[in-house]
Amino acid sequence: MKWLLLGIVIVSAVLGDLLQSREMKIAGQNSGRMPGAVKVLRLIFERRYLLLAIVSMAVSFFAFLALVQTEPISFAVPASAGSFVIETLLAKLWLKESLSGRRTLGTLVVLAGILLVAR
Repeated sequence: MKWLLLGIVIVSAVLGDLLQSREMKIAGQNSGRMPGAVKVLRLIFERRYLLLAIVSMAVSFFAFLALVQTEPISFAVPASAGSFVIETLLAKLWLKESLSGRRTLGTLVVLAGILLVAR
């Protein structure tokens, strides 16, 4: 059960973060100034993928709560950092973000830490 919950945490966190980033970048291109709270609320209802991002983040949050009910936090937090590795890779491939050598090395260090904790 812990691996299923961990998978849900990671997949929903990645989906939520990537969709949120994509949608807010699109919204930022259409606006030259910093959005206010009212504008952000309007964006949530106008941009369906932003709403999906919020739902995905909620799923991740509640799955994480379920995970820490059954597993030690010393496992749950480092293992859920797998989302950082996947998000970095997908940010490069899907969002076309550039990755510096330092960021790539940092991501590999996180991956090594996850592998150490998972064993």
